[in-house]
Amino acid sequence: MVSFVQLVVQIREIFEHKMVDVDEVMKLMGSYKSDINEWRRFAIFDMNKYTRNLVDIGNGKYNLMILCWGPGMASSVHDHTDAHCFVKILDGELTETKYDWPKKKHTPLETIENKTYGLNGVSYMNDELGLHRMENQSHSNGAVSLHLYIPPYSTCNAFDERTGKKTKCTVTFYSKYGEKVDYHGSKEGK
Repeated sequence: MVSFVQLVVQIREIFEHKMVDVDEVMKLMGSYKSDINEWRRFAIFDMNKYTRNLVDIGNGKYNLMILCWGPGMASSVHDHTDAHCFVKILDGELTETKYDWPKKKHTPLETIENKTYGLNGVSYMNDELGLHRMENQSHSNGAVSLHLYIPPYSTCNAFDERTGKKTKCTVTFYSKYGEKVDYHGSKEGK
């Protein structure tokens, strides 16, 4: 069993020289058994929205972050701008809904799969598999997830589930390395 610090170190080691081996990363993410005492300082919640909290930038090759989801919070339906996306549940549970890419304008997105991941569950997504949304369906409990994006990305596309309309979004961090980011006066959100 690996600790959270060992997990972060081993992810960095994997991507020093190699391309993405999905099975290897899934196995490593699965080998970590969540311990709140190891990652709590990165888990910063906001009562109005889910938060992205940067843990490691991996020498610019990836972003490792902890996302905090209050009750009923969900991401938009989105792509990953050609990045690999690994998600591990650290606390609570999240439901992932996968969608097919829009085939024509002004039509609802088609659901491919709907799966709920509990504590220590791991999922994988990339643009070849379609679009997805992550959601905390609990009305009373928060959830915390660890996300690994390879390569890191600063923008993605959000999609309206009812119409398939695409909107470009900037990806920002609520905190970096356990410290809340102050965006006052920033146009870029960095």
